[in-house]
Amino acid sequence: MPATSPEGGELSIELNSTETMSSGCRLTFMAVNTTGADLGQVVLETVLFGKDGAVITLSLFDFQDLPIAKPRVRQFDMAGQSCDGVGQILINGIDTCEGSSAEACQSALKLTSRIEVEVQG
Repeated sequence: MPATSPEGGELSIELNSTETMSSGCRLTFMAVNTTGADLGQVVLETVLFGKDGAVITLSLFDFQDLPIAKPRVRQFDMAGQSCDGVGQILINGIDTCEGSSAEACQSALKLTSRIEVEVQG
C-alpha cells in the first residue's frame, strides 16, 4: 500500500521540544501518520547541525510503529550534546519504512518545528 493516500495523506513529523539533561540533549517529536497505511517501523536518518552550520552528529532515529491517525510521541537522547548548540535538524532520508516503500514514505513526509530549531528534509 502506498504511503500517500488518494486524499493526500501525510507522514507528519514535528519537533515538539528540546530539553537539556545531565546526560545530553533530549529531542521530543510528535508523529502522525495519515497516509492510509499502518507503518510497522519508521527509521529516519537524522543529522544535527550546530548554530554555526557544522554537523554535530548523524544518527538513525527509530520512530517505531506509526499506526494510521494515532499521534505518537517519540524521544531521542543525544548523549554528550547540549541542546543550546543545536540550530537545525535535517532528515537526510528514510532508512526503514515497513508497510510502504522508503520512496513513498519520503514523498509523504511533512516536517515542522514548534520551536526555534529548524527541521528540514
